[in-house]
Amino acid sequence: MSSVFPATIDLSHWRHNAHLFQQEISKAVIGLDDAIRLFTICIFSRGHVMLEGDVGVGKTTLLRAVTTALGGEYERIEGTIDLMPNDLLYHSFIDEQGKPKVDPGPLLKHNEQLATFFFNEVNRARPQVHSLLLRVMAERRVSAFNRDYHFPHLQVFADRNRVEKEETFEIPSAARDRFLMELKIEIPVDKNARKELVFDSRFHQVDDLVAQVQHGILPFHSLNSVAASIQQTVHVSDTIQDYVLQLWEATRKPADYGVSIEGVDMSRLILAGLSPRAMSLLIQAARVASWLDDRNAVLPEDIQTVFQPVAGHRIFFTPAYELRRADIIDQLTSTILKTIAAP
Repeated sequence: MSSVFPATIDLSHWRHNAHLFQQEISKAVIGLDDAIRLFTICIFSRGHVMLEGDVGVGKTTLLRAVTTALGGEYERIEGTIDLMPNDLLYHSFIDEQGKPKVDPGPLLKHNEQLATFFFNEVNRARPQVHSLLLRVMAERRVSAFNRDYHFPHLQVFADRNRVEKEETFEIPSAARDRFLMELKIEIPVDKNARKELVFDSRFHQVDDLVAQVQHGILPFHSLNSVAASIQQTVHVSDTIQDYVLQLWEATRKPADYGVSIEGVDMSRLILAGLSPRAMSLLIQAARVASWLDDRNAVLPEDIQTVFQPVAGHRIFFTPAYELRRADIIDQLTSTILKTIAAP
């Protein structure tokens, strides 16, 4: 299928290709339909994505399939304890003549043509690396070799496993906030999907799975313009705005809205609720969700679809509860959605 798009932005044409994009990703993974849809929403919101899950649940396969379908220049780096910030910027080595040489690293190699940067097991990297990654994600630029490099089309995809804790570093809140969504990748619930993963030999060869994905379905160089057009086209009514503001307040003062979780003192739980930037990103994602469903107005279900993956990592607990975050945060976001009446 051709990936040539008309000079003017035809959002219906792009919607068709967004659905084709999701279908292509589904060739490489199974039982991850919700994650694929949320990933698509992130791409058309121009946001970065963090995947979290146990070892061997398909995080890397999903990311490889996504980068293939997006096209453009792509770089990948592995998080290790000895990785340093400069390793992202340049590569030094001894050439065949025995002379020292310096080549651009993965961030600089393709300059403005870099479309996706995949950081595998990002929590194995040191905080200094996280700091550089934060700037690149926030500003889509970096300084090196006495000049500025710009990455106008860049999206950062990262993953981390939640099993291993040795030789890992928690990603600071400021860096996590730069990820539009954190998506939890779980083993499929459906019994038939589990059978396929274990007994269907096509799922045993990851390279062959990814090779089935059509390359460059969504021309990366046009996505910024398309994303802006979606935001301008999809309307948010006054009623939905009031609903969203109530959700916002409930993340800050859940006890005031009757939100309760067994075994948790709600008056002592929240250190900081969602920020204005977080709420802005929530609305951006909701507009894309509405557009994917061929609507030009945000509905409550659009907000509900993106609320947990956008909000979950941006609500901060007091120290007494932070160690229990994994057990509490999903309960909190789901209870807020159940408690605040949708219009």
